[in-house]
Amino acid sequence: MVVKEKEIRVVGNNKLLYIVMFLILLFVILIYFFSINYSGSGEVECSVDSDCVPASCCHPDSCVAVGDGPDCEGFACTEDCRPGTLDCGQGSCGCVDGQCVGVFG
Repeated sequence: MVVKEKEIRVVGNNKLLYIVMFLILLFVILIYFFSINYSGSGEVECSVDSDCVPASCCHPDSCVAVGDGPDCEGFACTEDCRPGTLDCGQGSCGCVDGQCVGVFG
């Protein structure tokens, strides 16, 4: 008894092949753009200045997103104006390119 191997041929499905290739390419592009916008330092923390708060309760020199800010209730700080901090209006929190930063000037 001789067993012949059957050959499977896909004929006439070029349109389906192109659709599948297009969907795979679209999926790869979407993953690429989401990885740029939401990973590591590319993470968007803010869209307006009010989305940012000082990073520490006393003498902050940087800012973070509102949800990541410290709970300073009942916390007492000295009232001196230290250089390079947001103390005494020397700086404020701002949103620059989607990141919370201390704005001095």
